Amino acid sequence: MDAWGKISRLMGLRLCALLTAAVVVTTSAAGTLDIYFIDTEGGQATLIVTPAGESLLIDAGYGARGGRGRGPVQPADRDATRIIAAATAAGLRQIDYLLITHFHPDHAGGVTELATRFPIATFVDYGAPLGTPYGPDRMSVNTFANYEAIRKQGRHVEARAGDKLPLAGAEALIVTAGGTHIAKPLATGGGTNSACTGLEPHPEDGTENYRSVGVMVRFGSFRFLDVGDLSGMSLTRLACPKDLLGAVSVLLTPHHGDYDTNVPALYAAVRPRVVVMNNGVTRGGSVEHVETIQRQPFLEDLWQLHLSNNPGVRNADDSFLANVDDGRTTGYALRLSARDDGSFSVTNLRQGFSKQYPRRVALRPSATQTRR
Repeated sequence: MDAWGKISRLMGLRLCALLTAAVVVTTSAAGTLDIYFIDTEGGQATLIVTPAGESLLIDAGYGARGGRGRGPVQPADRDATRIIAAATAAGLRQIDYLLITHFHPDHAGGVTELATRFPIATFVDYGAPLGTPYGPDRMSVNTFANYEAIRKQGRHVEARAGDKLPLAGAEALIVTAGGTHIAKPLATGGGTNSACTGLEPHPEDGTENYRSVGVMVRFGSFRFLDVGDLSGMSLTRLACPKDLLGAVSVLLTPHHGDYDTNVPALYAAVRPRVVVMNNGVTRGGSVEHVETIQRQPFLEDLWQLHLSNNPGVRNADDSFLANVDDGRTTGYALRLSARDDGSFSVTNLRQGFSKQYPRRVALRPSATQTRR
């Protein structure tokens, strides 16, 4: 069936512990794995549709407000409307799994409106906010209360590092959850990462970010990594002192490409061919992080959901920018279509530009890594 085929509504609803660290594909479908990077003006909503028609939505963007209490108040249904448009284009009638990486409003705020307009079968998250050393994370209090009320209406699975979500035709491995990491490296990882030498420490920010649920999605030789807003040393520990993950095809920037996730050692470990930045006009997309991405020798392209207006940022070329306005009028997505041989394409839905990334013969170990 083609990329716009109808969903088969296969309901694999149980998370099970992964007995080995590798992610193994159990079926090779004729179609593509499609990923829609949906513009939420600096939040996250990433929709994954397998060749079998099952869907995984990672986060649901904002609710009513378009920023951290700043800027113009946005319509409550803005991000939900954009998600539904992508889901409809993909031929979906429901979201099979909604994975909430953490309980900040730019990731979970849009759930209330989305759930009233589009069915959600299963909610996946790490449980409940764990608070900070100084008390509750204030950004999560109202968002979680609203989200929890909706979560009770469906099935709920508590994600743990090492579990896998058995999507039909692809697999999603939980690599981080609630501040914990997978216990053993994946089969593609395990090397000592020499890029960790002289590492600049990034302490955790004490909020929900460093508890983010991170997921590795694999379809044949194609790998996609999304770790939400994982930041500080919780992010660094995925790559240092040993690389827990190995090379990926595509990486979604942690924490929208902000300064606190500028970890060159992570890029040296996972070596993405393509990086997608879910930034906003001024949200995320820090000068330092963008520079780190652009100087990676293995990188083929950086794609951005927004032109960044941060002073000094060297944005990607126009063809690789989904939105170039002030963040109030357009909401174009990027669509990625992956084949199980590891090849994929990315299409800019603003102007139709598309680029093909052919199959690689092998994902060779990085020169910065040695196995012991």
